[in-house]
Parts: sequence; C-alpha cells; structure tokens
Amino acid sequence: MNIVGQFPNISDALVDRALSRVADFNRFREEGLICRSGDFFPSVHYPPITMYDEVDENKLFEDYSLPADGKLDVYAHIPFCKQRCIFCHYPVMLGKKEAEMDQYLGAMEKEMDIYMRRLGVDRIKVRSILVGGGTPSYLSPAQLKRFLDFFTKRLDMSQCDQFNWDVDPSTLVGPIGLERLKILRDYGSDRLTLGIQSLDERVLEIMNRPHDKAVALEAIRNSQEHGYQVNIEFIFGHPGETLKNWVDVMREAVTLGTEEIQLYRLKVEAYGDYQGPIKNYLNKRPDEVIPHEEQIMMKQLAIDILAENGYHENLRRVYTKERQHFSCYAENQCCKLYDEVGFGLTAFSSLRDRFVLNSQTFGEYYQHIEEGRMPLNRGLKRDRDQQLRWAIVLPLKNRDVYKSTFEAATKGESIENVFRPKIDRLKAYGLLREDEVSLGLTQLGTFFADEVAQQFHSDDYIPYPREAYADGPLNPYLDTDPYAAKDAAALAVS
Repeated sequence: MNIVGQFPNISDALVDRALSRVADFNRFREEGLICRSGDFFPSVHYPPITMYDEVDENKLFEDYSLPADGKLDVYAHIPFCKQRCIFCHYPVMLGKKEAEMDQYLGAMEKEMDIYMRRLGVDRIKVRSILVGGGTPSYLSPAQLKRFLDFFTKRLDMSQCDQFNWDVDPSTLVGPIGLERLKILRDYGSDRLTLGIQSLDERVLEIMNRPHDKAVALEAIRNSQEHGYQVNIEFIFGHPGETLKNWVDVMREAVTLGTEEIQLYRLKVEAYGDYQGPIKNYLNKRPDEVIPHEEQIMMKQLAIDILAENGYHENLRRVYTKERQHFSCYAENQCCKLYDEVGFGLTAFSSLRDRFVLNSQTFGEYYQHIEEGRMPLNRGLKRDRDQQLRWAIVLPLKNRDVYKSTFEAATKGESIENVFRPKIDRLKAYGLLREDEVSLGLTQLGTFFADEVAQQFHSDDYIPYPREAYADGPLNPYLDTDPYAAKDAAALAVS
C-alpha cells in the first residue's frame, strides 16, 4: 500500500505511522488476536447482549438490594427517529407518529413506577443520567416537557454529577431546535453527544442522515451557546469515505471547539437484535466496501490528527483536551462497575452481579407494563466465573482495571490469582501494562481494545468460532480457564 506523499494536508510521517498500524493489524491477525476475516465485534458488555437467555423478573430481583449509598446511574431510551440511517443496528420507529410517542411516554412513566416498587424506593437517588435512542430530541417540545416532568419527578437529582443526552443535529436547529435546547437546560441537562458522523456531504447522503454539514455545524454552535459540554461522534470505514476525505473531516472537526470527539468503526454485521441496512447496501455494492487495512489507517490518522490538536484518548474512543470531560454515565457503569438502571424499549440495567434487558418489540413492552410487570425478557445472574470476567472485560475495554475495584466486585478475589498466563502473554506482546494499582492497555493495546478485552471471554462467549482465528499464541481460546496456572501450581506442589 504505497500512499506516502498522496495527501498535501498530511505529513508523510503520519502516513507512515498509519501504515505501521496496518502492519500491527496483519501481524496480530496471524497471531490469532484478530479473526482471520479482519472483522471486529464491539466489546460492550460481558456476556454480549445478544447471548442472554430468557428470564423472569422474580428470578432476577429476588435477592437484589440497592448499593450501600443507594445511588444508581439512570438510562432512558426514546426509540423514535425521523428516518433510518443505514449503519444503525437498533430497533426504532420511524416518522413523526405523535400518538405512538405519547403512548410510549405513558408506558415509560408506568415502567418507572413498577421498577421503583421493585427497588422499594419512592425516588431513585441518581449519580448520573443518560437519555438515548433512537433520537430522544426528536420528541416535540411539549413531549420533551412531559417526559422530563415525570422523569425528573421520580429522581433525586441532588447528587447528580451529569445529565447527558444523545441527540441528532437536525433536532437542534431553527426555532424549535433552540426551544428544545432551552427545555433540556431548564431541567438540568449539561452534556450532549451529537451524532455528526461525517462532515462530508456525499458521505452524509449515503448514510441517510437527516442533516447536512451546515445543519451539523449550526447544531454544534447552538449547543455551545446554550452552555453544554459537547461531544461529537464520527464513523470511519463507511461507504463513501476515502482516506483523503476522512482526513479532511478530522482536520475540520478539531477546529470546532468541542470538548470531546468520539470515533466509531463501522460495524456491518449486527451486534444487537436488529440487522441494519448497511449489510444489504454493501451486498449490492461490494465495490464500496472499505478494506479493513484502510479502516485501520483511518483510525490511526484520526488519532494522530486529534493528538496534534491537543485531543487525547480519555475513555475508550473518546478524545478530549481536559481529563474531566467525559461521560460520567459510561465511566460509572463500565469502569467503576456501579449499578445502573434503564427504562424503555431495549434498555438494560447493569447491576453488580446481574444484567437485565428490556423487550425489543413495542407490543411486548406495552403488554408487560399494562400487566404491571417490568418489560424485561432476557437477563442473567452471573456465576463466579462470569463475574470474574465481567470485572475485567468492562473496565479494561473502557479505561483500566483497578485492582481494588476488581476485588470488591468479585468479593475478595485478587487479580493476581486469575488469568496469569494470558495476562503475561498479552504483556509480552506489548498489549497490557500492569503495576501495583491497576491493569490496563498500552498505547498499542488501546488500538485493539475490543480484541484484547475478548481475550478474557469464556469459550461460550468468544465472538467467533475457534477456526475463525489463526492458531497462533494470541488465539482467544487459549488459557480461558481463569485458574489454570493456579491449579497447575497446586498439582506440582502435591
């Protein structure tokens, strides 16, 4: 891949670094870390959400108690969008269906009451809040007020550190967009993640985004003028993107003055309960598939452009200039392993030793709530093995595994006693670092964070079958027993 010197707006040194990362990608594929196809599976939860079995409410909550401080992080899901983006893998309802939106808000209000009865509280003591979707800001101003009235009434926000929203730029422009921004601020919202995805007009059109570049820039300005901490998201590896226009987008992104810039790699195969249109799109247009090697280059070029302009990785995939700018909701759930509850279609609750997943269909969601039941249909109470892995996978993927946090989450287990052959091997390959306080990813490891985190999955939950990986020293099916080395040592002594 000889492309050095092709871009007047980027140095040969940066291109060389991107090419060296491609070499790492190919080497790790041969050594078994990355599957043979070069594809990836996002490491979001453990076990992966699609792999949970059906379970009932009583079984999941019969012995659950609130954390000692009573605090929870809270998520609310609003599954409505103007139109379907081709990269989206989430079930949503499309179009302005006011009656359906009103019905849904009424159901969510009842769901919160059902959940609070289950928890035995009159109000939920909140640590942080995230409202996502879908497009939660697609609600009309009147519907936003209705939602925020019943939502915040049920929350004790006196110790809430952050109130986040995931929003679409097209909903934050014009008089109605400005009204929405004011409403959110009036109810205490202080951080917005804007799904910009690209600043290239052709790419936005292929994505089927409901905004163009001008709207995206206006939405960013409006959010900043209303005093929000602003995070803007971009997808790389999408049809229509080239190395050149991706570099142009990143060069412009760093000039916009946002506190955070977030990067996502395009996922073609579904990793949830809905297969997004992107797979069918690329099946019909195979010439538009971006080779994995080019996607790897895009990621490294973006990292270096961000670094040149003072942005460095804070939480995984999120780049900031200041350490304090990040999603408290994400840090609390994935790094500190705090308890979190979720409301709405497909919402989940991530609790200290169990996971609860709500229904993926509107009909089932409504039916459960009308019957006075929580609208969950899948979940898991983790056994000891699953808890060990969960307490490594989530914080490792997202920042660092603090040994004290791991010990607390596993009721006294020391990370010094588990997965030592695997940890030592990953350290030898320059992917992990360790000291007395924490276990974390090296700079190289952060680039392949999903695959490194999946090294700690059990055989049942590794994303691809064994034959999909090269039979090398980093094949994830090696040394999956957390106590293998400890057992071997005990046998040797006896």
